[in-house]
Amino acid sequence: MRIVFFLLVIIIGIAAIVIAFVIEKKHILSPIRKEANLNDKPLEKYAFANLKNQHFQGSPIALGKIVEEKDNYTFQMFYFAVDAKKASGVLTIPKEQGDYPVIVMLRGFVPIEIYDTGVGTKRAGEMFATNGFITLAPDFLGFGESDKPSKNPMEERLQTYTTVLTLLSSMHNLNEGLSASYSGKIKADTSKVGIWGHSNGGHIALSVLEISGKHYPTVLWAPVSKPFPYSILYYTDEFDDHGKALRKVLANFEKDYDVELYSPTNFLNWINAPIQMHQGENDNAVPKKWSDELRDSLSKLKKEVEYFTYPGNDHNLMPDGWSQAITRSIEFYRENFE
Repeated sequence: MRIVFFLLVIIIGIAAIVIAFVIEKKHILSPIRKEANLNDKPLEKYAFANLKNQHFQGSPIALGKIVEEKDNYTFQMFYFAVDAKKASGVLTIPKEQGDYPVIVMLRGFVPIEIYDTGVGTKRAGEMFATNGFITLAPDFLGFGESDKPSKNPMEERLQTYTTVLTLLSSMHNLNEGLSASYSGKIKADTSKVGIWGHSNGGHIALSVLEISGKHYPTVLWAPVSKPFPYSILYYTDEFDDHGKALRKVLANFEKDYDVELYSPTNFLNWINAPIQMHQGENDNAVPKKWSDELRDSLSKLKKEVEYFTYPGNDHNLMPDGWSQAITRSIEFYRENFE
């Protein structure tokens, strides 16, 4: 009888140890599981509401080699950091001593095979610099002298937003970079910062205005303004595979994410900046109807928007609208910076 009692005590003791071990193991593994779940959707941080709540740490802005020098202005490389990656771009700097407002210029789509720093912004940048503005046109990750972007095609696209938001947050460092090259003779008035965007650069500009909520006077030339992902699916007929690879990427994205949380058309009410729009009526890349609808949506939301159309002109406001558009853009910035 005593032996049975001792055996029973031993069995109970072993069972208690096993149960305790299982409970302890569960407690140890549980946080790991939770962390893994958080990492299951790494692109959630790019949802507009999450980006809006994110603090973008400013980066030093360093000036590099002079690309080209003209009588009234200089083209010069600049560099800053985006999420520990190097990003490059080009500044257009007036030569005359003074303090100048700043315009961040966002180009449209350019195939990487033919891309060169300044493509899509250089001509307008020349006019802005001639008329008393400093411009900064980032290359974006993967272009120019910038580091490579994410290997995830969707994240690469979303990194254009964080690149611009980081650059804007870095403006307070611009004069330090300018001083190193120009000894304080040429300064940026960083209380006066605007945005210029063409085509897909217009899409990025709208997104940045929404996420930041800042008062950056903005000029949009033929902006891509349709809901995401239609805004990129519209162009798939231009691809060699007619968009097959892109549709697969988007399908995988939509399995895990709500695309409505990444579409700028849903957050126009977050904009707190005046906007001037220019649209060619013979634009084959961005239909005039898109800009008409964007103007109407902004007006209904009581946003400050000015809209110009150019009969017979294409996506680049050619053959005869470009000069008038750049003149109106310069006047818009002057009025808003005053």
